[in-house]
Amino acid sequence: MMSPNNVYASKFIDISLTLSPDIPIWPGSVGFRLTPTKRLEAGDTENVSRLDCDVHIGTHVDAPRHFLTNGATVEQLPLDVLIGQAFVGCVPEDDLVTRGKLAGLDIPNNANRLLLRTRNSHFWERGVSRFRKDYVALTAEAAHWVVERGIRLIGVDYLSVQCWQDPPRTHEVLLEAGVVILEGLNLAGVEEGTYDLICLPLKIAGAEGSPARAVLRRLTPLASREVGGT
Repeated sequence: MMSPNNVYASKFIDISLTLSPDIPIWPGSVGFRLTPTKRLEAGDTENVSRLDCDVHIGTHVDAPRHFLTNGATVEQLPLDVLIGQAFVGCVPEDDLVTRGKLAGLDIPNNANRLLLRTRNSHFWERGVSRFRKDYVALTAEAAHWVVERGIRLIGVDYLSVQCWQDPPRTHEVLLEAGVVILEGLNLAGVEEGTYDLICLPLKIAGAEGSPARAVLRRLTPLASREVGGT
């Protein structure tokens, strides 16, 4: 008989990064630190820890406030965007995700959540712990395509949706249109196709972003025909 853990693993795919001191961080970030403040072995009545990090650590969601002065903050993001069917598209060899590359993906017509698996996911497979400036990301024109296509959530498999040292236009185009940005996914081994996405950032009042736990749920053949539903 299959154990409950194996049943769970066969149904859900965890696409979140594990937070630890070894996780790659954006240059200038405070990084990640988990500090014990109470411990049973020290005579305390419980174990308690303190967490120190910024809100853009690991797998995280960008809210419009990240780049827009009066943009919505993370606790204001609609849950119906963060939960629902999503298409995983593969861009395995390219150094840039362009408008043309997105247009060439076999995305179902009514899909409104798009996750992109690029060569970035190999960094997570290999356990690369230092920040890589040569990650794959979207051009501003690709961001315009996302908006024009009616995509409501775009997910990428490294720490930013825009290229290293690019101006913030890619972020601005997406956030001005209300597109939720999900960064820091681990899509290694995830096949192209449609899945249920469950992504829940922390409900932090006034924050421009938040760490999130993101998972994919495999669809049955019947459910896979209902792409784009919320």
